Amino acid sequence: MQRPWARIYAYYVEHTAITFEYEAPDAAEMNARREKILKHYPYLVAEQAGRVVGYAYAHEFYGRAAYAWSVEASIYIASAARGQGLGRKLYPALERALRAMGVLNVNACIAVPRTADDPYLTDGSLAFHKRLGYQMVGTFHQSGCKFGRWYDVAWMEKLLGAHEEPPAAVRDFCADRYE
Repeated sequence: MQRPWARIYAYYVEHTAITFEYEAPDAAEMNARREKILKHYPYLVAEQAGRVVGYAYAHEFYGRAAYAWSVEASIYIASAARGQGLGRKLYPALERALRAMGVLNVNACIAVPRTADDPYLTDGSLAFHKRLGYQMVGTFHQSGCKFGRWYDVAWMEKLLGAHEEPPAAVRDFCADRYE
């Protein structure tokens, strides 16, 4: 049985340059990724009529102790459910969970089209993050090649809280604490 997050993600792998994976991971691999994330971070899902139609999660930003207060966030909405405001519900819920954990920085790595008529990518993700208060940090040019085209990668960030010295320790995500 294919897990809903595998089905949703497969669309983006096979039809877009939103992710730079070339082959969609199978359900077992997607479940393993999800379980790994849930050991420490939130992995939230959106449902409509009992069916998973989107998910957002955060994971370790970079494997060093000094980065404990920073995460990278991702969101995927089923192609048929896009434009219904699900992302505007999922991302703030993710940010609330991260704040409660003590996370201070949320980073987003976003593929950027190099031309306005790109058939595999729009600037929708950049616009989405800007609307939610993310700020541009920088762009890596021609960083990924998919479908025979080069894509830039933009990094955006949102600060979730005050950066005090010393910072409070980050706690593991626990769904019971954030309901």
